[in-house]
Amino acid sequence: MPLILKDGFVVQEKVRQANLIIDDGIIADISETAPTDALIADSTVIDCSGLYILPGLIDMHVHLREPGYEYKEDIQSASRAAAYGGVTTICSMANTNPPVDNSSIVSWIKNRSREIGLCDVLPYAALTKGMKGEELTEIGDILSAGACGFSDDGFPISSSEVMRRGLEYTRFFNSFIACHEEDRELFNNASMHEGKISAQCGIRSAPAEAESVMVARDIELARLTGGRVHFCHISSKHSVELIRRAKEAGLNITAEVTPNHLSLTDEICQDYDSFAKVNPPLREESDRLALLEAVKSGVIDCIASDHAPHHIDDKLKEFDCAAFGMIGLQLIIPLLTHFVEEGFIDWCEFAKITAANPAKILNLNDRGVLRKGLAADIAVIDPKSEYIFDESVNASKSYNTPFWKKKLRGRAVYTIKGGKAAAKV
Repeated sequence: MPLILKDGFVVQEKVRQANLIIDDGIIADISETAPTDALIADSTVIDCSGLYILPGLIDMHVHLREPGYEYKEDIQSASRAAAYGGVTTICSMANTNPPVDNSSIVSWIKNRSREIGLCDVLPYAALTKGMKGEELTEIGDILSAGACGFSDDGFPISSSEVMRRGLEYTRFFNSFIACHEEDRELFNNASMHEGKISAQCGIRSAPAEAESVMVARDIELARLTGGRVHFCHISSKHSVELIRRAKEAGLNITAEVTPNHLSLTDEICQDYDSFAKVNPPLREESDRLALLEAVKSGVIDCIASDHAPHHIDDKLKEFDCAAFGMIGLQLIIPLLTHFVEEGFIDWCEFAKITAANPAKILNLNDRGVLRKGLAADIAVIDPKSEYIFDESVNASKSYNTPFWKKKLRGRAVYTIKGGKAAAKV
C-alpha cells in the first residue's frame, strides 16, 4: 500500500510545501498537487502539516559496541536509537571485541543489522590487524564483504609508513581511511583540552596541536599517495585551517564534526562532570566558532554523532579515570535545529551536511536526497517539539551525555526506512 506524506515542507534544493508519495520502498512522486481521492483511499496518509520532510540522516561515526561490549550497547539498541533520531544509515566503528578486522565480522554485522531492519549498518573495518597500528588488514577481502571504509578510530595510526601503505592500498580499491587524529605522545594520557579551564581544574590536559599535527601529517601523506582521507570528529581551529588549505590545493580530503563540538566548550568541564569527557576534547569558544564557520563554508563536509555509549560504571568515576565518549544518535536533530532557529544554517544546508554529503563520501547513489526513484529513507522533523531527554525518550542502553535530562527542541516524529516506518513518536 502506498504511503503519502501530506502537506509537509519538503527539503530539496529549496523548501516547498508538497506531498511525497512512497510506493514499494521508493519515492514514487513529489508534487505540490494534491493527491487524488482515489489514491488517498488506497494509501496510508500521514498529515505532515507544519513538519519538515528530509532525507534520512546518514551518520558516518557510530560505536555499536557489538560484538564484545553488549552491556554498553548492541546493534539492536543502537539501531533503535538511530531510528528515533531520524537516522536511517549508520557507519559502525571497528573497535569492538574482537575488532572488526576481517571479512567474517563485517558480514556478521551486516547480516545482524538486516535482521533488525531499523536502519542500514555499514561497518568500517580496522585498517590494521587487531587495531595495533602495525600490519594492514586484508583490504580487498574486507571490502568484498561490504565494509564502507577503514578506520582504527579510537587509536591513531602512529606509524607514518603504515598510514602511507594504507592510503596506497585503499586508493587501489577506491576506498578511504577515516582517521582519528591524535599524536599520542603529545596527548600523553590527557583528559581534556589544555587551556585556562584545565589549569583552574587541575586536570591533565593536552594542546589542540595533538590533533592538528596529525592532520598535517595525513594531509601530506594524501598528497604523496593520492589516497582519500576522511578526518573524524575535527575539533580545533588549527585543524580547520589545515583542511581548508588542503581542499584549496585539490587534495582528496573530507571531514566531519560532532554536534557536541559545535555546541559545547571546555567550560562545561569546570564541575568535573565526566559526561563531558570526550576524545577529542571539547575545546575553547574560538575553536567552536571556527568549526561552525567551517560547516557553513563547506570546509567541514558533514555532521557525525560519534555515538559512544558507556555503562554508567565507566563514567561515574573521577574525571581523569572516567571513559571518553558521549551518546549522540538522538541528539543530532535537536542540536542542529538550534542552529537553524538561530539562522546560522537553513533546512537545505541541514539536509546537505546530514545526508547528501555523507552519501557522496560513501558513494551511496540511492539515498541522501529526496528524489523520485530513490530509496524512501526519510526523516519527518518537528522543529517545535519540546521534551526532556531522559529515560522516557532515550532508546540507547546508555545515557552518557551532558544533555541528559535537559530540555531539547526538535526531533524526528517519523522515521521511514525503505518505505516502512522505523520509528514514530
